[in-house]
Amino acid sequence: MTMPPDRGHVTTEHRHAAGELDTCTTSELVKLIIDDQETAVEAALSAQDAISRFVDALVPRLADGGRLFYLGAGTSGRLGVLDASECPPTFNVDPGVINGLIAGGDPALRRSSEAREDDSAGAHAELELHQVGAKDTVLGIAAGGTTPWVLGGVQEAARRGAMTGLMTCAPPPDTARADHHILLDTGAELLTGSTRLKAGTATKIALNAITTSLFIRLGKVHENLMVDLRATNAKLHDRCLRILCELCPDLDRFAADAILKKADGDLKVAIVMARLGVNAREANLRLVDVDGHLRAVLN
Repeated sequence: MTMPPDRGHVTTEHRHAAGELDTCTTSELVKLIIDDQETAVEAALSAQDAISRFVDALVPRLADGGRLFYLGAGTSGRLGVLDASECPPTFNVDPGVINGLIAGGDPALRRSSEAREDDSAGAHAELELHQVGAKDTVLGIAAGGTTPWVLGGVQEAARRGAMTGLMTCAPPPDTARADHHILLDTGAELLTGSTRLKAGTATKIALNAITTSLFIRLGKVHENLMVDLRATNAKLHDRCLRILCELCPDLDRFAADAILKKADGDLKVAIVMARLGVNAREANLRLVDVDGHLRAVLN
């Protein structure tokens, strides 16, 4: 094997002050691990301006038909796939709008494939397969900021005309280039180099903030309610009925269900029907006129 690059300068590889974990009791270990997670929240808060700028740049691109792609390896890749997979049921968006790509493909979600992350051209085929272009956005996620698969993928995305971003938990090398950089400065891990700990927590917080803020801005939320829902199973059917009754207090659960059926299970359409006394077709037209923003229709 050739000598690997020395990553001793990467802050996520530094030793934590906690020291000799193997001498701790279970109770002491659990407290140390939980206490150390506070740094993840602080790191995400420190990055809130960078996260906001990224979301503000992303909103018009998705409104214009663009897509968001996450690129990551290992824990970073799994977190990207997790966030992407949760957007369709939460915000009723097409699965192709937010995409999580991981080094090694879907098998790497269950079995580690660390060797794949060393290939700087490894993501190129995926970007070609998805025909990533000028309307799209690619966010590379790399805790240490040095993963070749991620950095190479971000470079290729830029070459294809996409807007690019890089989310790291340590300052990336000067050679890393992206339109947006989100630094979640989590520092040394309690277990040296194990970025599945607070770096992973900070990444999850930041991804939650990105997609939740994004879809609120795109009209998928009214007040703090998920109104862009479809009653596709028992849980979502119940949630639709409770939200419909909350926003339309004159309805009881049975009347709400009758309107939801007329709306073909589309909660937002049902709300407009109930509040404005219109049929499903008219409710749909009014929502289309304001790009789906329920407040604009109700006002």
